[in-house]
Amino acid sequence: MWLIVLVLVGVAVYFLLQVSKSKGPDSQITEQPLDILKKRYAKGEIDKEEFDRKKKDLES
Repeated sequence: MWLIVLVLVGVAVYFLLQVSKSKGPDSQITEQPLDILKKRYAKGEIDKEEFDRKKKDLES
């Protein structure tokens, strides 16, 4: 009896995890381009001149 309950709980958990994976970052875009640009500048991936140039492009 306990084995059946354990298997059913395991199957339910598996399906819940699969559903939560499908609702990952690809399904919702919440980050704006300017936010991404600010993060890249903060990480040092781009310099001040490139940041200003890209920011101007985004705002136009």
